[in-house]
Amino acid sequence: MGLVRNVKQYGWESTMSLSKRFRRLLEPKDSDPFRLVIDAIPTLAWSARPDGSADFFNQRWLDYTGLSPQQALNWGWKVAIHADDLPRMLEIFNAAVKSGHPFEVEGRFRRFDGEFRRFLFRGSPLLDESGAIVKWYGINTDVEDWKRGEDTVRASEQRFRLIVDSIPGLVCTMTAAGEVELVNQQILDYTGKTLEQLKDWGPILHEEDRAHVIAEWGRSIQMGRPYDIEHRILGADGIHRWFHVRGLPLRDEEGRVVRWYILLSDITERKIAEDDLQQTKAYLLEAQRLSHTGSWKHDLSSGKVIVSPEIHQIFGIKPNEDSFSADLYFSRIHPEDRVRTQELFQKSEIEKIPYQTDYRIVLSDGTIRHQRALGHPVLNESGGLVEFLGTVIDDTEQWESRSKLEKAFEEIKLLKDRLHDENLALREQIDHQFMFEEIVGSSPALRTVLSSVVKVAPTDSTVLITGETGTGKELIARAIHKRSQRSDQAFISVNCASIPPTLIASELFGHEKGAFTGALQQRQGRFELAHSGTLFLDEIGELPAETQISLLRVLQERQFERVGGNRSIRADVRIIAATNCNLPAAVAEGTFRSDLFYRLNVFPIDVPPLRQRKEDIPMLVEYFVKRYAEKAGKAIRKIDKNTLELCQTYRWPGNIRELQNIVERSVILCSGDTFWVDGAWLSSRTKPRSEFSGPLAETLLNEERRIIEAALAECNGKVAGPDGAATKLGIPASTLDSKIKQLRINKRKFSADPT
Repeated sequence: MGLVRNVKQYGWESTMSLSKRFRRLLEPKDSDPFRLVIDAIPTLAWSARPDGSADFFNQRWLDYTGLSPQQALNWGWKVAIHADDLPRMLEIFNAAVKSGHPFEVEGRFRRFDGEFRRFLFRGSPLLDESGAIVKWYGINTDVEDWKRGEDTVRASEQRFRLIVDSIPGLVCTMTAAGEVELVNQQILDYTGKTLEQLKDWGPILHEEDRAHVIAEWGRSIQMGRPYDIEHRILGADGIHRWFHVRGLPLRDEEGRVVRWYILLSDITERKIAEDDLQQTKAYLLEAQRLSHTGSWKHDLSSGKVIVSPEIHQIFGIKPNEDSFSADLYFSRIHPEDRVRTQELFQKSEIEKIPYQTDYRIVLSDGTIRHQRALGHPVLNESGGLVEFLGTVIDDTEQWESRSKLEKAFEEIKLLKDRLHDENLALREQIDHQFMFEEIVGSSPALRTVLSSVVKVAPTDSTVLITGETGTGKELIARAIHKRSQRSDQAFISVNCASIPPTLIASELFGHEKGAFTGALQQRQGRFELAHSGTLFLDEIGELPAETQISLLRVLQERQFERVGGNRSIRADVRIIAATNCNLPAAVAEGTFRSDLFYRLNVFPIDVPPLRQRKEDIPMLVEYFVKRYAEKAGKAIRKIDKNTLELCQTYRWPGNIRELQNIVERSVILCSGDTFWVDGAWLSSRTKPRSEFSGPLAETLLNEERRIIEAALAECNGKVAGPDGAATKLGIPASTLDSKIKQLRINKRKFSADPT
């Protein structure tokens, strides 16, 4: 909206005439009457050269800014523009000068007294016949009051929106046709949808409620009546909640509905309470039916008796009988008990006290049943008796059984004492002669171990299990856990020898994000995973020195910190440790802390090697044969006698694990129904390696040491796992651990970080 329109729409003569007129109007001499007109018009007017430099301001402009013409001309007018707005306004103005298009821009304009007010700056170019800019003409319009009005309206809208968003419910408005128009923030937060998505509100209704809601809403729109319904709405969390939805129509002067105002109140808890109440009522009635118990209420003001359905069954009341009359129930009481019962009830009414009594009732067919009745008074605020509440229990069956039970009690007591003694003996026999899970055997050596397991399992004491490789130390640990009070919780097993020294602390205690290179997120350690359960630390003798200190703190203070963290975490964990090392010797050599050893050695259990429990070998062979035969789908019904003798004479340096492997291999090779073991497999092993001597034995040991050290170096000292030395060598990790100890190889020197 410039003062001058683009003159291209006029002819050349009109253009020239109009140009002269504007020039005369906007560039008059001081004595020119047009100057008086320009200065008198109620606006701030100006003109500028084609390059945008100002060459004229009317008097109102000069009076408003307090600038003289000399100060304002050319680019001096910029001092009247707020410094924060000037770059933006110049950018728009310069773009208009280049394009030759009219412009308008808002900015703050300084008054002569220093106050800045918001103005709308408009400018239009005057073009010649070739389209070149001849002149710029413009006006500055004060829009401060209008802007303040806008701000006031905006603030009012924001306050209104804040009020609506603060309402403790879901609020929305709908058009007369039922289309969502406006919603508060609670609706957006609850549904997780945008206003546009809520235009179609059908999908957020529960499928079981949708048809009913749409039909009821359609009737309300058609009839223009208030809308009141309860139904379920889907939330952003994927859960449907119950809402009480109320809608009121807004009508115009002619009574037509122009808008709907809707309030949705969350009634999920009320619905749950109602369902619980109905369910409780159903449970109560069912419980009364199952327990032959009925409830009743005697209203003193009306004299009526209101009873539960089970009362009708107990008293044999027929449909044509008046169940509201108290006389009906007294008439059913046995004549020998009736007077006593009536007097007791009347006394309770007079003294306003509870009562309890037993009596018999006589049904219409002459059947006598025994009842137990209880009642208590209900008083008003002034202490007056309002009503009596009570229950009636049909305990006929209990009555008949009571005498039989009393006679049986004495006999039961005698049997109980005898069974208790027999049970203790039987449990002791089972514990010692049979197996705890896969612990098989009945030898005295094994019975001693299992007896210790039975005694220590119910406690929370730390257990140290020692024994050679393959003797089943982890099975003993699991047996302790399963017989402990923590049996319902986790049993976490950690092989300390299979974890690199640099990672053992993180594996046990966890680490925080960024604790070390590669720690991309927080990780829980085995102590946290075993919370409230049992942590089994196998090969405890292989723990690095610094980790021994951390473990000692856990045992002493029952708390630890993650690697890289500073928050103490409580450790509610039972520790069971195991080793095939001589820990006292390690303590003497300084490789194992003595204080940690004493903390672990609270309850020591030494698992005997298989050669010390030869009586268990037949049972173990039979157990493993059955296990692997079923797995292989073979029908092996007997065991070769020579095989059993051979197994009992063999020393089994690998203990039960070696026996297990031999049996599995033999089952694979068996083609008939008889199990046998190739004697050559055991004859070459009957003499322990330690008994060999001479240059050949030494050469073999050196070659074995060289092969193992080469594998450890290639795997950075790692023993177990898919990329460990055991996998590379094709032998079990436990076997490789035994070889490393036997050959006294320091596997830590091959670790990538030996510290």
